Amino acid sequence: MSLTVANVEGAAYTYSKDSTVIGNLKTHRTTKEDSLIEIARKYSLGYNEITDANPDLDPFSPGPDKEVLIPTQWVLPDLPMYEGIVINLPEMRLYYFLKATGKEMVRTFPIGIGDEGKDTPTGTFKITQKTVNPTWYPPESIRKERPELPAIVPPGPNNPLGSHSLRLSGSSYLIHGTNRPWAVGRRVTHGCLRLYPEEIPVLFDLVRVGTKVTIIKQPVKIGQRAGRVFIEVHRTEGNYGFNYFDEAIGLLIKRDLLKKVDTLRLYEAIRHKSGVPVDITAIEAGKPQPPASIQDTTHL
Repeated sequence: MSLTVANVEGAAYTYSKDSTVIGNLKTHRTTKEDSLIEIARKYSLGYNEITDANPDLDPFSPGPDKEVLIPTQWVLPDLPMYEGIVINLPEMRLYYFLKATGKEMVRTFPIGIGDEGKDTPTGTFKITQKTVNPTWYPPESIRKERPELPAIVPPGPNNPLGSHSLRLSGSSYLIHGTNRPWAVGRRVTHGCLRLYPEEIPVLFDLVRVGTKVTIIKQPVKIGQRAGRVFIEVHRTEGNYGFNYFDEAIGLLIKRDLLKKVDTLRLYEAIRHKSGVPVDITAIEAGKPQPPASIQDTTHL
Protein backbone atom coordinates (compact mmCIF):
# COMPACT_ATOMS: atom_id res chain seq x y z
CA MET A 1 0.00 0.00 0.00
CA SER A 2 1.44 3.36 -1.04
CA LEU A 3 1.57 6.24 1.40
CA THR A 4 0.22 9.65 0.45
CA VAL A 5 3.13 11.99 -0.25
CA ALA A 6 3.70 15.11 1.80
CA ASN A 7 1.67 18.27 1.31
CA VAL A 8 3.96 19.96 -1.18
CA GLU A 9 2.63 23.39 -0.31
CA GLY A 10 4.63 22.56 2.79
CA ALA A 11 5.88 24.80 5.52
CA ALA A 12 8.31 27.66 5.60
CA TYR A 13 10.30 28.04 8.79
CA THR A 14 11.31 31.25 10.48
CA TYR A 15 14.89 31.66 11.65
CA SER A 16 17.19 34.28 13.12
CA LYS A 17 20.84 34.67 14.10
CA ASP A 18 20.11 33.08 17.48
CA SER A 19 17.57 30.54 16.25
CA THR A 20 19.07 28.40 13.50
CA VAL A 21 17.40 25.06 14.23
CA ILE A 22 14.18 24.64 12.23
CA GLY A 23 11.39 22.08 12.26
CA ASN A 24 10.55 19.39 14.80
CA LEU A 25 11.16 15.67 15.14
CA LYS A 26 8.18 13.33 14.67
CA THR A 27 7.47 9.62 14.85
CA HIS A 28 5.58 7.29 12.51
CA ARG A 29 4.05 3.91 13.40
CA THR A 30 4.45 1.39 10.56
CA THR A 31 1.98 -1.01 9.01
CA LYS A 32 3.11 -4.31 7.50
CA GLU A 33 3.07 -2.77 4.00
CA ASP A 34 5.32 0.19 4.81
CA SER A 35 8.88 0.72 3.65
CA LEU A 36 11.19 3.46 4.87
CA ILE A 37 11.49 4.68 1.26
CA GLU A 38 7.74 5.37 1.09
CA ILE A 39 7.70 6.89 4.57
CA ALA A 40 10.62 9.19 3.67
CA ARG A 41 8.78 10.55 0.65
CA LYS A 42 5.60 11.09 2.66
CA TYR A 43 7.49 13.40 5.02
CA SER A 44 9.69 15.09 2.36
CA LEU A 45 12.84 13.26 3.45
CA GLY A 46 15.58 11.57 1.46
CA TYR A 47 16.56 7.91 1.71
CA ASN A 48 19.79 8.89 3.51
CA GLU A 49 17.97 10.87 6.19
CA ILE A 50 15.48 8.22 7.19
CA THR A 51 17.94 5.32 7.15
CA ASP A 52 20.61 7.21 9.13
CA ALA A 53 18.00 8.21 11.71
CA ASN A 54 16.71 4.60 11.98
CA PRO A 55 19.79 2.36 11.58
CA ASP A 56 18.17 -0.64 13.28
CA LEU A 57 15.24 -0.87 10.84
CA ASP A 58 15.25 -2.67 7.49
CA PRO A 59 14.67 0.12 4.93
CA PHE A 60 12.64 -2.13 2.62
CA SER A 61 10.65 -4.10 5.16
CA PRO A 62 10.80 -2.61 8.66
CA GLY A 63 7.84 -4.70 9.81
CA PRO A 64 4.49 -3.71 11.32
CA ASP A 65 3.97 -1.59 14.43
CA LYS A 66 7.52 -0.20 14.49
CA GLU A 67 8.21 3.35 15.61
CA VAL A 68 10.13 5.28 12.97
CA LEU A 69 11.91 8.50 13.88
CA ILE A 70 10.99 11.17 11.33
CA PRO A 71 13.94 13.61 11.24
CA THR A 72 12.07 16.71 10.09
CA GLN A 73 14.37 19.00 12.05
CA TRP A 74 17.51 20.62 10.68
CA VAL A 75 20.36 22.94 11.65
CA LEU A 76 20.90 25.64 9.04
CA PRO A 77 24.28 25.60 7.29
CA ASP A 78 27.02 27.95 8.49
CA LEU A 79 27.23 30.91 6.09
CA PRO A 80 27.96 34.64 6.50
CA MET A 81 24.48 35.38 5.14
CA TYR A 82 21.53 33.41 3.82
CA GLU A 83 20.48 34.17 0.26
CA GLY A 84 18.74 32.25 -2.49
CA ILE A 85 19.39 28.51 -2.74
CA VAL A 86 21.92 26.79 -0.47
CA ILE A 87 22.73 23.11 -1.07
CA ASN A 88 24.66 21.10 1.51
CA LEU A 89 25.96 17.97 -0.21
CA PRO A 90 26.73 15.75 2.84
CA GLU A 91 23.13 15.98 4.06
CA MET A 92 21.66 15.90 0.52
CA ARG A 93 19.35 18.80 1.25
CA LEU A 94 18.47 22.07 -0.44
CA TYR A 95 17.47 25.25 1.42
CA TYR A 96 15.71 28.18 -0.22
CA PHE A 97 15.83 31.42 1.77
CA LEU A 98 13.12 34.02 1.30
CA LYS A 99 11.34 36.86 3.02
CA ALA A 100 7.60 36.68 3.70
CA THR A 101 5.35 38.83 5.86
CA GLY A 102 8.44 40.75 6.93
CA LYS A 103 10.18 37.66 8.33
CA GLU A 104 13.32 35.75 7.39
CA MET A 105 12.10 32.34 6.23
CA VAL A 106 13.39 29.16 4.64
CA ARG A 107 11.93 26.27 2.66
CA THR A 108 13.83 22.98 2.45
CA PHE A 109 13.80 19.94 0.14
CA PRO A 110 15.67 16.59 0.00
CA ILE A 111 17.79 15.97 -3.09
CA GLY A 112 19.77 13.32 -4.94
CA ILE A 113 23.37 14.27 -5.80
CA GLY A 114 26.35 13.16 -7.90
CA ASP A 115 27.76 9.68 -7.47
CA GLU A 116 31.37 9.08 -6.39
CA GLY A 117 33.65 10.16 -9.24
CA LYS A 118 30.78 12.20 -10.73
CA ASP A 119 30.54 14.61 -7.84
CA THR A 120 28.27 17.61 -7.79
CA PRO A 121 30.58 20.64 -7.84
CA THR A 122 30.77 23.10 -4.97
CA GLY A 123 30.85 26.84 -5.49
CA THR A 124 28.62 29.81 -6.22
CA PHE A 125 26.31 29.81 -9.20
CA LYS A 126 23.13 31.46 -10.47
CA ILE A 127 19.97 30.12 -12.04
CA THR A 128 20.29 31.01 -15.71
CA GLN A 129 17.34 29.15 -17.24
CA LYS A 130 14.00 27.71 -16.14
CA THR A 131 12.37 25.05 -18.32
CA VAL A 132 9.02 23.29 -18.08
CA ASN A 133 8.92 19.80 -19.64
CA PRO A 134 12.62 19.82 -20.53
CA THR A 135 14.10 17.73 -23.32
CA TRP A 136 17.17 15.72 -22.29
CA TYR A 137 20.23 15.55 -24.52
CA PRO A 138 22.36 12.80 -22.93
CA PRO A 139 26.03 13.83 -22.82
CA GLU A 140 28.51 11.67 -24.70
CA SER A 141 29.97 10.42 -21.40
CA ILE A 142 26.58 9.02 -20.36
CA ARG A 143 25.89 7.52 -23.79
CA LYS A 144 29.19 5.65 -23.57
CA GLU A 145 27.97 4.07 -20.35
CA ARG A 146 24.51 3.47 -21.77
CA PRO A 147 24.78 3.10 -25.55
CA GLU A 148 21.09 2.20 -25.80
CA LEU A 149 20.15 5.82 -25.02
CA PRO A 150 18.86 7.93 -27.91
CA ALA A 151 20.52 11.24 -28.75
CA ILE A 152 17.39 13.08 -27.63
CA VAL A 153 14.91 12.11 -24.89
CA PRO A 154 11.67 14.10 -25.23
CA PRO A 155 9.52 15.19 -22.26
CA GLY A 156 7.52 12.39 -20.70
CA PRO A 157 7.69 9.52 -18.20
CA ASN A 158 11.02 8.22 -19.57
CA ASN A 159 12.79 11.56 -19.20
CA PRO A 160 15.11 11.55 -16.14
CA LEU A 161 14.85 15.36 -15.85
CA GLY A 162 11.22 15.10 -14.81
CA SER A 163 8.78 17.92 -15.34
CA HIS A 164 10.94 20.99 -14.57
CA SER A 165 14.60 22.01 -14.64
CA LEU A 166 16.74 24.90 -13.41
CA ARG A 167 20.12 25.42 -15.09
CA LEU A 168 23.19 26.52 -13.11
CA SER A 169 25.51 29.17 -14.53
CA GLY A 170 28.85 28.24 -16.02
CA SER A 171 28.12 24.53 -16.04
CA SER A 172 26.09 21.73 -17.58
CA TYR A 173 24.47 20.94 -14.24
CA LEU A 174 20.77 21.22 -13.47
CA ILE A 175 18.43 21.16 -10.52
CA HIS A 176 15.56 19.06 -11.81
CA GLY A 177 12.83 16.54 -11.11
CA THR A 178 13.14 12.82 -11.66
CA ASN A 179 11.29 9.79 -12.99
CA ARG A 180 12.99 7.71 -10.27
CA PRO A 181 11.85 9.09 -6.90
CA TRP A 182 13.86 6.45 -5.01
CA ALA A 183 17.01 8.34 -6.13
CA VAL A 184 16.28 11.26 -3.76
CA GLY A 185 18.63 11.01 -0.80
CA ARG A 186 21.19 8.96 -2.71
CA ARG A 187 24.41 9.53 -4.66
CA VAL A 188 23.23 8.35 -8.07
CA THR A 189 23.48 11.23 -10.56
CA HIS A 190 26.23 12.43 -12.89
CA GLY A 191 26.43 15.66 -10.87
CA CYS A 192 22.94 17.11 -11.26
CA LEU A 193 20.56 17.58 -8.34
CA ARG A 194 17.22 15.74 -8.26
CA LEU A 195 14.04 16.60 -6.36
CA TYR A 196 10.90 14.55 -5.88
CA PRO A 197 8.42 14.90 -8.79
CA GLU A 198 5.89 16.63 -6.55
CA GLU A 199 8.47 19.07 -5.11
CA ILE A 200 10.36 20.35 -8.16
CA PRO A 201 7.32 22.41 -9.36
CA VAL A 202 7.18 24.09 -5.93
CA LEU A 203 10.85 25.14 -6.04
CA PHE A 204 10.50 26.07 -9.71
CA ASP A 205 7.70 28.53 -8.89
CA LEU A 206 9.61 30.02 -5.96
CA VAL A 207 12.89 30.88 -7.71
CA ARG A 208 13.65 33.36 -10.47
CA VAL A 209 16.34 33.52 -13.15
CA GLY A 210 19.34 35.12 -11.46
CA THR A 211 18.72 33.46 -8.08
CA LYS A 212 22.01 32.79 -6.28
CA VAL A 213 22.91 29.13 -5.71
CA THR A 214 25.59 28.19 -3.16
CA ILE A 215 26.74 24.56 -3.05
CA ILE A 216 28.77 23.56 0.01
CA LYS A 217 30.09 20.58 1.96
CA GLN A 218 29.35 20.85 5.69
CA PRO A 219 29.16 17.42 7.37
CA VAL A 220 29.01 19.13 10.79
CA LYS A 221 26.58 21.93 11.63
CA ILE A 222 26.12 23.80 14.91
CA GLY A 223 22.92 25.66 15.75
CA GLN A 224 20.95 27.28 18.56
CA ARG A 225 17.31 27.44 19.56
CA ALA A 226 15.65 28.63 22.76
CA GLY A 227 19.05 28.98 24.43
CA ARG A 228 20.06 25.40 23.62
CA VAL A 229 23.03 24.27 21.49
CA PHE A 230 22.56 21.58 18.83
CA ILE A 231 24.90 19.62 16.58
CA GLU A 232 23.95 17.81 13.37
CA VAL A 233 26.49 15.34 11.99
CA HIS A 234 26.46 13.61 8.59
CA ARG A 235 28.71 10.90 7.23
CA THR A 236 31.27 11.88 4.61
CA GLU A 237 32.00 9.62 1.66
CA GLY A 238 35.37 9.76 -0.01
CA ASN A 239 36.81 12.12 2.62
CA TYR A 240 38.38 9.75 5.09
CA GLY A 241 40.76 12.31 6.61
CA PHE A 242 37.95 14.55 7.84
CA ASN A 243 38.15 15.24 11.57
CA TYR A 244 34.61 15.65 12.89
CA PHE A 245 35.64 16.62 16.40
CA ASP A 246 38.05 19.36 15.30
CA GLU A 247 35.40 20.72 12.94
CA ALA A 248 32.79 20.81 15.71
CA ILE A 249 35.15 22.49 18.17
CA GLY A 250 36.09 25.09 15.56
CA LEU A 251 32.44 25.94 14.92
CA LEU A 252 31.65 26.12 18.63
CA ILE A 253 34.60 28.47 19.25
CA LYS A 254 33.59 30.59 16.26
CA ARG A 255 30.13 31.08 17.77
CA ASP A 256 31.41 31.44 21.36
CA LEU A 257 29.37 28.39 22.41
CA LEU A 258 32.06 25.97 23.59
CA LYS A 259 31.54 26.79 27.27
CA LYS A 260 27.84 25.87 26.97
CA VAL A 261 28.47 22.34 25.66
CA ASP A 262 28.57 18.96 27.39
CA THR A 263 31.66 17.23 25.95
CA LEU A 264 30.26 13.71 26.42
CA ARG A 265 27.10 14.61 24.52
CA LEU A 266 29.26 16.12 21.80
CA TYR A 267 31.37 12.94 21.47
CA GLU A 268 28.26 10.73 21.36
CA ALA A 269 26.61 12.83 18.64
CA ILE A 270 29.76 12.65 16.53
CA ARG A 271 30.10 8.91 17.09
CA HIS A 272 26.55 8.13 15.97
CA LYS A 273 26.41 10.52 12.98
CA SER A 274 22.64 10.15 12.84
CA GLY A 275 22.05 13.24 10.70
CA VAL A 276 19.57 14.40 13.37
CA PRO A 277 20.10 17.57 15.43
CA VAL A 278 21.25 16.56 18.92
CA ASP A 279 21.02 18.79 21.99
CA ILE A 280 24.57 19.01 23.39
CA THR A 281 23.91 21.76 25.95
CA ALA A 282 25.60 21.21 29.30
CA ILE A 283 23.18 20.43 32.14
CA GLU A 284 23.19 23.06 34.86
CA ALA A 285 23.00 21.62 38.36
CA GLY A 286 19.63 22.08 40.04
CA LYS A 287 17.90 23.35 36.91
CA PRO A 288 15.23 21.38 35.00
CA GLN A 289 15.90 20.59 31.35
CA PRO A 290 13.80 22.73 29.00
CA PRO A 291 12.22 21.01 25.99
CA ALA A 292 14.75 20.37 23.22
CA SER A 293 12.20 20.93 20.47
CA ILE A 294 10.04 24.01 20.15
CA GLN A 295 7.37 24.59 17.52
CA ASP A 296 8.64 27.10 14.98
CA THR A 297 6.57 26.64 11.85
CA THR A 298 4.70 29.14 9.73
CA HIS A 299 2.65 27.99 6.74
CA LEU A 300 2.81 30.08 3.59
